Amino acid sequence: MVTKQTPDSPIEPVLETPEETADRLAGNPGKGRATPTRKEREALNKRPLVPGDRKEAQKAAKAKLAESREKARIGLAAGDERYLPARDRGQQKRFVRDFVDSRFNIGEFLIPVMFVVIILTLFPPIVQVYAMLLLWAFFAIAVLDGIWLGISVKKKLAAKFGESSVERGVRWYAAMRAFQMRVLRLPKPQVKRGQRPA
Repeated sequence: MVTKQTPDSPIEPVLETPEETADRLAGNPGKGRATPTRKEREALNKRPLVPGDRKEAQKAAKAKLAESREKARIGLAAGDERYLPARDRGQQKRFVRDFVDSRFNIGEFLIPVMFVVIILTLFPPIVQVYAMLLLWAFFAIAVLDGIWLGISVKKKLAAKFGESSVERGVRWYAAMRAFQMRVLRLPKPQVKRGQRPA
Protein backbone atom coordinates (compact mmCIF):
# COMPACT_ATOMS: atom_id res chain seq x y z
CA MET A 1 0.00 0.00 0.00
CA VAL A 2 1.30 3.46 -0.90
CA THR A 3 -0.10 6.87 -0.04
CA LYS A 4 -0.83 9.88 -2.21
CA GLN A 5 -0.75 13.34 -0.74
CA THR A 6 -1.66 16.65 -2.31
CA PRO A 7 -1.21 20.05 -0.65
CA ASP A 8 -4.92 20.48 0.12
CA SER A 9 -6.01 16.84 0.73
CA PRO A 10 -5.40 14.38 3.60
CA ILE A 11 -3.31 11.26 3.18
CA GLU A 12 -5.31 8.70 1.17
CA PRO A 13 -4.29 5.00 0.99
CA VAL A 14 -4.11 3.45 -2.47
CA LEU A 15 -4.24 -0.34 -2.92
CA GLU A 16 -1.82 -2.02 -5.26
CA THR A 17 -1.19 -5.59 -6.34
CA PRO A 18 2.00 -7.49 -5.42
CA GLU A 19 3.18 -7.10 -9.04
CA GLU A 20 2.68 -3.34 -8.84
CA THR A 21 4.58 -3.22 -5.55
CA ALA A 22 7.46 -5.16 -7.12
CA ASP A 23 7.50 -2.80 -10.12
CA ARG A 24 7.50 0.27 -7.86
CA LEU A 25 10.33 -1.06 -5.70
CA ALA A 26 12.34 -2.03 -8.78
CA GLY A 27 12.07 1.53 -10.05
CA ASN A 28 10.10 0.72 -13.19
CA PRO A 29 8.58 3.90 -14.61
CA GLY A 30 4.91 2.83 -14.82
CA LYS A 31 2.48 0.00 -15.06
CA GLY A 32 0.63 1.19 -18.16
CA ARG A 33 -2.83 1.35 -16.53
CA ALA A 34 -4.68 3.19 -13.85
CA THR A 35 -4.63 1.91 -10.29
CA PRO A 36 -8.06 0.49 -9.43
CA THR A 37 -9.94 2.23 -6.67
CA ARG A 38 -10.74 0.61 -3.35
CA LYS A 39 -14.39 0.30 -4.41
CA GLU A 40 -13.38 -1.61 -7.56
CA ARG A 41 -11.11 -3.91 -5.54
CA GLU A 42 -13.83 -4.67 -2.99
CA ALA A 43 -16.35 -5.32 -5.76
CA LEU A 44 -14.02 -7.97 -7.23
CA ASN A 45 -13.75 -9.74 -3.88
CA LYS A 46 -17.45 -9.70 -3.05
CA ARG A 47 -19.41 -12.92 -3.34
CA PRO A 48 -23.11 -13.26 -2.58
CA LEU A 49 -23.87 -14.89 0.78
CA VAL A 50 -26.92 -16.57 -0.72
CA PRO A 51 -26.58 -17.84 -4.30
CA GLY A 52 -29.03 -16.56 -6.88
CA ASP A 53 -30.36 -20.02 -7.73
CA ARG A 54 -30.74 -21.94 -4.47
CA LYS A 55 -31.96 -25.17 -6.08
CA GLU A 56 -29.01 -25.28 -8.44
CA ALA A 57 -26.58 -24.53 -5.61
CA GLN A 58 -28.15 -27.25 -3.44
CA LYS A 59 -27.93 -29.74 -6.29
CA ALA A 60 -24.26 -28.86 -6.85
CA ALA A 61 -23.52 -29.24 -3.12
CA LYS A 62 -25.22 -32.66 -3.03
CA ALA A 63 -23.28 -33.79 -6.10
CA LYS A 64 -20.01 -32.64 -4.53
CA LEU A 65 -20.82 -34.45 -1.26
CA ALA A 66 -21.77 -37.64 -3.12
CA GLU A 67 -18.53 -37.47 -5.11
CA SER A 68 -16.41 -37.04 -1.96
CA ARG A 69 -18.23 -39.95 -0.26
CA GLU A 70 -17.70 -42.19 -3.26
CA LYS A 71 -14.03 -41.25 -3.33
CA ALA A 72 -13.74 -42.08 0.39
CA ARG A 73 -15.54 -45.43 -0.11
CA ILE A 74 -13.20 -46.43 -2.96
CA GLY A 75 -10.18 -45.28 -0.94
CA LEU A 76 -11.30 -47.30 2.10
CA ALA A 77 -11.89 -50.43 0.02
CA ALA A 78 -8.48 -50.05 -1.63
CA GLY A 79 -6.71 -49.58 1.72
CA ASP A 80 -5.63 -45.98 1.03
CA GLU A 81 -4.26 -44.64 4.35
CA ARG A 82 -5.93 -41.23 3.85
CA TYR A 83 -9.41 -42.77 4.01
CA LEU A 84 -8.88 -45.45 6.66
CA PRO A 85 -10.25 -45.08 10.20
CA ALA A 86 -7.63 -44.75 12.94
CA ARG A 87 -7.88 -48.43 13.97
CA ASP A 88 -6.83 -49.57 10.45
CA ARG A 89 -3.94 -47.15 9.86
CA GLY A 90 -0.24 -47.94 9.95
CA GLN A 91 2.26 -50.40 8.55
CA GLN A 92 1.63 -52.99 11.26
CA LYS A 93 -2.13 -53.05 10.66
CA ARG A 94 -1.53 -53.39 6.91
CA PHE A 95 0.84 -56.30 7.59
CA VAL A 96 -1.76 -57.97 9.85
CA ARG A 97 -4.48 -57.58 7.20
CA ASP A 98 -2.23 -59.06 4.51
CA PHE A 99 -1.20 -61.93 6.79
CA VAL A 100 -4.83 -62.78 7.64
CA ASP A 101 -5.96 -62.46 4.01
CA SER A 102 -3.17 -64.74 2.80
CA ARG A 103 -4.39 -67.78 4.76
CA PHE A 104 -7.51 -69.94 5.01
CA ASN A 105 -9.21 -68.97 8.29
CA ILE A 106 -11.71 -71.34 9.83
CA GLY A 107 -13.61 -68.45 11.42
CA GLU A 108 -14.59 -66.94 8.06
CA PHE A 109 -16.82 -69.98 7.40
CA LEU A 110 -18.71 -69.57 10.69
CA ILE A 111 -21.64 -67.62 9.18
CA PRO A 112 -22.27 -70.18 6.38
CA VAL A 113 -22.09 -73.02 8.95
CA MET A 114 -24.59 -71.22 11.20
CA PHE A 115 -26.90 -70.77 8.22
CA VAL A 116 -26.73 -74.54 7.53
CA VAL A 117 -27.45 -75.28 11.21
CA ILE A 118 -30.53 -73.01 11.10
CA ILE A 119 -31.84 -75.00 8.13
CA LEU A 120 -31.12 -78.29 9.95
CA THR A 121 -33.28 -77.17 12.90
CA LEU A 122 -36.29 -77.75 10.60
CA PHE A 123 -35.50 -81.48 10.59
CA PRO A 124 -36.32 -84.09 13.28
CA PRO A 125 -34.91 -83.58 16.81
CA ILE A 126 -32.01 -86.02 16.40
CA VAL A 127 -30.76 -84.03 13.40
CA GLN A 128 -31.09 -80.81 15.41
CA VAL A 129 -28.95 -82.26 18.21
CA TYR A 130 -26.18 -83.26 15.81
CA ALA A 131 -26.42 -79.87 14.08
CA MET A 132 -25.93 -78.03 17.39
CA LEU A 133 -23.01 -80.29 18.31
CA LEU A 134 -21.49 -79.58 14.90
CA LEU A 135 -21.93 -75.83 15.42
CA TRP A 136 -20.28 -75.83 18.85
CA ALA A 137 -17.40 -78.02 17.65
CA PHE A 138 -16.85 -75.73 14.66
CA PHE A 139 -16.96 -72.66 16.91
CA ALA A 140 -14.37 -74.16 19.29
CA ILE A 141 -12.04 -74.99 16.37
CA ALA A 142 -12.48 -71.45 14.96
CA VAL A 143 -11.57 -69.91 18.35
CA LEU A 144 -8.45 -72.09 18.61
CA ASP A 145 -7.49 -71.09 15.06
CA GLY A 146 -7.97 -67.42 16.01
CA ILE A 147 -5.71 -67.83 19.05
CA TRP A 148 -3.03 -69.53 16.94
CA LEU A 149 -3.36 -66.75 14.34
CA GLY A 150 -2.85 -64.07 17.01
CA ILE A 151 0.30 -65.76 18.32
CA SER A 152 1.69 -66.16 14.77
CA VAL A 153 0.94 -62.55 13.84
CA LYS A 154 2.64 -61.21 16.97
CA LYS A 155 5.77 -63.29 16.27
CA LYS A 156 5.90 -62.08 12.66
CA LEU A 157 5.47 -58.44 13.72
CA ALA A 158 8.19 -58.78 16.37
CA ALA A 159 10.57 -60.22 13.74
CA LYS A 160 9.75 -57.47 11.22
CA PHE A 161 9.32 -54.34 13.39
CA GLY A 162 11.05 -55.30 16.64
CA GLU A 163 9.68 -56.80 19.86
CA SER A 164 9.28 -53.48 21.68
CA SER A 165 7.50 -51.67 18.83
CA VAL A 166 4.64 -54.15 18.31
CA GLU A 167 1.36 -52.27 18.71
CA ARG A 168 -1.19 -53.31 21.33
CA GLY A 169 -4.32 -55.07 20.14
CA VAL A 170 -2.88 -56.61 16.97
CA ARG A 171 -3.90 -60.15 17.98
CA TRP A 172 -7.50 -59.09 18.54
CA TYR A 173 -7.43 -57.11 15.27
CA ALA A 174 -6.20 -60.20 13.40
CA ALA A 175 -8.79 -62.50 15.00
CA MET A 176 -11.69 -60.16 14.25
CA ARG A 177 -10.64 -59.90 10.60
CA ALA A 178 -10.25 -63.69 10.42
CA PHE A 179 -13.86 -64.16 11.59
CA GLN A 180 -15.20 -61.98 8.76
CA MET A 181 -16.05 -63.54 5.41
CA ARG A 182 -13.38 -62.62 2.88
CA VAL A 183 -15.83 -60.83 0.55
CA LEU A 184 -17.14 -58.64 3.39
CA ARG A 185 -13.80 -57.42 4.74
CA LEU A 186 -12.92 -53.73 4.69
CA PRO A 187 -10.37 -52.72 3.56
CA LYS A 188 -10.65 -55.31 0.79
CA PRO A 189 -7.96 -58.03 0.69
CA GLN A 190 -4.89 -56.84 -1.22
CA VAL A 191 -3.20 -60.26 -1.43
CA LYS A 192 -4.26 -63.66 -2.71
CA ARG A 193 -4.47 -66.74 -0.53
CA GLY A 194 -1.05 -68.25 -0.01
CA GLN A 195 0.70 -64.95 -0.88
CA ARG A 196 2.33 -64.21 2.48
CA PRO A 197 3.45 -60.61 3.16
CA ALA A 198 7.18 -59.96 3.11
